[in-house]
Amino acid sequence: MTTTVPEAIERGRALTVPALRATVDRLHPRLRHVVAYHRGWVDAAGDPVPGNGGKLVRPALALLSAEAAGAPAEVGLPAAVAVELVHDFSLLHDDLMDGDTERRHRATAWTVFGADGAILAGDALLGLATQVLLEVEGEPGRRAAVILGAGVQDLVRGQAEDLLFESRSDVSVAETLHMEDGKTGALLACSASLGAVLAGAPGEVVDGLAEYGSRLGTAFQLIDDLLGIWGDPAVTGKPVLNDLRSRKKSVPVVVALEAGGNDAEELRAFLTGEGESSEAELQHIAALVERAGGRDWTTAEADRQLKACENALRSISIPASAEAELLAMARFVTERDR
Repeated sequence: MTTTVPEAIERGRALTVPALRATVDRLHPRLRHVVAYHRGWVDAAGDPVPGNGGKLVRPALALLSAEAAGAPAEVGLPAAVAVELVHDFSLLHDDLMDGDTERRHRATAWTVFGADGAILAGDALLGLATQVLLEVEGEPGRRAAVILGAGVQDLVRGQAEDLLFESRSDVSVAETLHMEDGKTGALLACSASLGAVLAGAPGEVVDGLAEYGSRLGTAFQLIDDLLGIWGDPAVTGKPVLNDLRSRKKSVPVVVALEAGGNDAEELRAFLTGEGESSEAELQHIAALVERAGGRDWTTAEADRQLKACENALRSISIPASAEAELLAMARFVTERDR
């Protein structure tokens, strides 16, 4: 399935990419090289290459949130840059912690520059994100930095829970959803609200946009969970059956475990096993998870989260054009194939 990219993403890319490049240029040359490679701007030798640098959903949301508060998109630009820097920080560290060797159809940064390079580059981006917001004059910049800091804490909490779940056999669906709300929902909540904060929007508008972003983030992660098992590697840029290969307890898997019965026991034995699995075994496990209802339940939950996201948006008073574009972004995220 191919979905139409919302105009807001293309507009957001035109505004954000130059500012993002200028911000990354502040880094130490070695770390700048790691980040530029990770973003797809250069190859491993540092030579420029054509690349899209990801979807840039988060910056687009930050710019739209400024417009939702009645301000020009440019007011939200520091927020757009900051949330993308935090996103890259999380990806650089996640790829290393998860042992992932491929992202966006190329080797991950840690496999090219080593663990030290990826860790330091991520650390530098996190500090730079806060700096970008604090450089905005007045109270809105400080407030935005505080909100982003809290969002990062939730993001890290979610990642810590994700890692802890690897050694637990009794993880529930509710726990997994809570983990995903932190791991992905927290930064989407910041993305959808910090532009409005910089625009001086009232608290109820900021809160409504944050709730929209949080629900959207959970839906986004649920779609990621589906793609991690049933996605097309030619589209996702990740190996086929990637999440099963790493024995990840994603939502579809945990739903299948909670279903009980022989399928759940076989799945549990697979998850606690060691060593490499054959493609045939992974395909069998994917079919088992689907048969136990994991795929259908996760799809339905993504739809529920999308509905909650839309309801949050409609509960606040914002310009109709901004509402329409934010709704289009939500549909794009939940109908995507990569």
